[in-house]
Amino acid sequence: MGRLFILTGPSCAGKSPMHRCLARVHPEMNLMLKKVVLFNSRAPRIGEVEGKDYYFRPREHIEQSRSADDFLVMEVRGDLQALDLKHLRENLISNDALYEGNPYVAHQLAADPSLAHIEKLSMYLSPVSREEMEFMHTEQTIDPRKLVADIMRRKLLRRTRNLKGELALPDLQTIERRATSAYEELLMAHHFDHVLVNHDGEDSENWEAFYYPMGDARRSFENFVLLLRGEPAQTEQWKPEF
Repeated sequence: MGRLFILTGPSCAGKSPMHRCLARVHPEMNLMLKKVVLFNSRAPRIGEVEGKDYYFRPREHIEQSRSADDFLVMEVRGDLQALDLKHLRENLISNDALYEGNPYVAHQLAADPSLAHIEKLSMYLSPVSREEMEFMHTEQTIDPRKLVADIMRRKLLRRTRNLKGELALPDLQTIERRATSAYEELLMAHHFDHVLVNHDGEDSENWEAFYYPMGDARRSFENFVLLLRGEPAQTEQWKPEF
């Protein structure tokens, strides 16, 4: 059986550019990984491809999957997402697979009993370090929930402007929903094997402007590659106390 690699984290933490970097810098490694593609009720973003990034379907269509035994269906930041577990198990017979997405599906995927016999490695991409999280919780003048939301709001605003230019009200509402959910998603990081700290979110030019990633994007990417290879990497483990 193949192995299941899980890369997760808050929206705009850098998961998608991390995967694109793997395809660009280490195409031979990327070819060995079958991407896990979910169904999603939202509209495609600019540049997203049907069947490659998601299967984009109406919410009513995805709702019907709830009655199927082999579908994992979850509400995620206002979108409905679904994963075909049977198809994933079939792919794992002869391939390694990579799930790149939100922590809610990632946590359920790692714990699903039908995949208990599959070797897994889970990685959480965090926009803040363990030390920064500890500082937020010990400094009385800081509200950790509000500070994390503000950090991610700025990243999400830059990403959306880079994609669309002028922002409409639905864009701002989506940004706010994702930013305010980031703190709760960070609290899930202790469920995963490794935490990769990356301050360069999806909005940063450090991912793609120079072909090879630079700055924090480069450090987190190099550790991601080491983990895929089964080699020691500089990562963090978080505690449930957060």
